[in-house]
Amino acid sequence: MNHDLHIALYQPEIPGNTGAILRLAACFGATVDIIRPLGFELSDKTLKRAGMDYLEIAAIRDHADFEAFESWRKADGRRLVLLTTRAAEPYASFAFRRGDVLLFGRESSGVPDTVRAVADSQLRIPIRAEARSLNLGMSAAITLSEAVRQLG
Repeated sequence: MNHDLHIALYQPEIPGNTGAILRLAACFGATVDIIRPLGFELSDKTLKRAGMDYLEIAAIRDHADFEAFESWRKADGRRLVLLTTRAAEPYASFAFRRGDVLLFGRESSGVPDTVRAVADSQLRIPIRAEARSLNLGMSAAITLSEAVRQLG
């Protein structure tokens, strides 16, 4: 698969979600960008349960903070696509491109407005009005699979 997609995790808090997303990305050939600080220690031990042996084939980029991530992203000319419950545009109607970075916020609070402001696009996954949100790993799986489907 040569779609060059990235999943960026903004200050993730739950190692099980991060491990599951690393496994997902490994299976789809995507890179995971982890933006610090984290709510856990980034080690094989903390991620192994959800990521299993897929951690060995996962592509991971570790960024010291959002500013370091943004410097890399801008220098690489990548589009930042934020997934948020506050967006109006459904993910399935969006035209994904090779090299897109799909950004997911903290499990407890999403991303701050300063991060939201630099996103090139903001998308949502439509769910029932009475439901608050999906699990982070599920959201990443739904969105990444649609992007890969579109890109062939």
